[in-house]
Amino acid sequence: MKKALAACFLVGVLGLAATLIWVREKPAALTKVAAPAPADTNRLHEASWYDKLPDGMVHCRLCPNSCRLPEGALGLCRARQNIGGTLYSLVYGQMAAVHVDPIEKKPFFHVLPGGRAFSLATSGCNMRCLFCQNWEISQALPGELQTTAATPEEVVAAAVRSGAQAIAFTYNEPTIFYEYMLDIARLAKARGLKTLVISNGYIQPEPLRALLPHIDAYKVDFKAFSPQFYTEVTGGSREPILETMKIIHEAGVWLEIVNLLITGLNDSEDEVRELARWVRDNLGPDVPVHFTRFHPLYKLANLPPTPIERIVRARDIAMAEGLHYVYTGNIPSSPGDSTYSPQTGEVLIRRQGFFVLENRLTNGVAPSGEVIPGVWQ
Repeated sequence: MKKALAACFLVGVLGLAATLIWVREKPAALTKVAAPAPADTNRLHEASWYDKLPDGMVHCRLCPNSCRLPEGALGLCRARQNIGGTLYSLVYGQMAAVHVDPIEKKPFFHVLPGGRAFSLATSGCNMRCLFCQNWEISQALPGELQTTAATPEEVVAAAVRSGAQAIAFTYNEPTIFYEYMLDIARLAKARGLKTLVISNGYIQPEPLRALLPHIDAYKVDFKAFSPQFYTEVTGGSREPILETMKIIHEAGVWLEIVNLLITGLNDSEDEVRELARWVRDNLGPDVPVHFTRFHPLYKLANLPPTPIERIVRARDIAMAEGLHYVYTGNIPSSPGDSTYSPQTGEVLIRRQGFFVLENRLTNGVAPSGEVIPGVWQ
């Protein structure tokens, strides 16, 4: 196992069961989703951020789903289970995927340009996005995937051996493997690695604030500015995610935002303008925003890809509203791949897709002396 980790190749997502659960009820109703009872709780990791309730129930306080679980029940995330009145993480130390990626793939465009991230995931998610590109792992139940066991120490040692500059918690929703992520992040920071979270932002303020001192950069996949979209298409709600982004920014942790534009659902000019204004007024003009192109996937495979011109138009709107760093994604050879000086308009980091072709910054400083915000070293 250690050799496999050191090689940093993708751990195959095997043995995926075909049956998935789609639940439309409010979180309180999700207590009826049962999971197979683990044979040995000594091999599990007790969860954090929960309360024990009368009659053997538990109340999970990790994310806004706020699940109240009777004996044997799984949370909506499918990663936490009430066993004997104690809430356990079913995914601690169980990797469903691991790979070394360009940091730009996350995407982070103001973090270690040209660097590489040792990226890992477990199974599970606390949302039910109809367009999820990693649904095979994010919507899996415990036991449906073949996973690789690895302690936090083994993960960090493998990341160091890989030559990566960072560890990224990604592919599924890192919030649901909070305890594993936090233990890895603490060790990674001690070894000089940057720590990156790629998240839907659906986390309660208290656990978020406890995590942030151990994180260098946080990317939030902001699904839409429409509350209705969040309810109907993701199974979540918008307001907690707006609060998450404010908390990250106020804590001084580098933040980038991605907005996947889906044809006819969240790609109107008015909605793009609302998002740009909210970012400008609440986070400031220097927080990068990436508008990315939707491709038919999962339960929205019947929809067409987003027209390229709509992604380009979204970038134009956001920049007209005063945002300094607006990018486009899933478009080949787009000018929106590169970083430009807000003062002069000159190219400072030239990219093609995930690849850096030219970087004129020196520790975040342009040749003109202009300082570009980000995590550069």
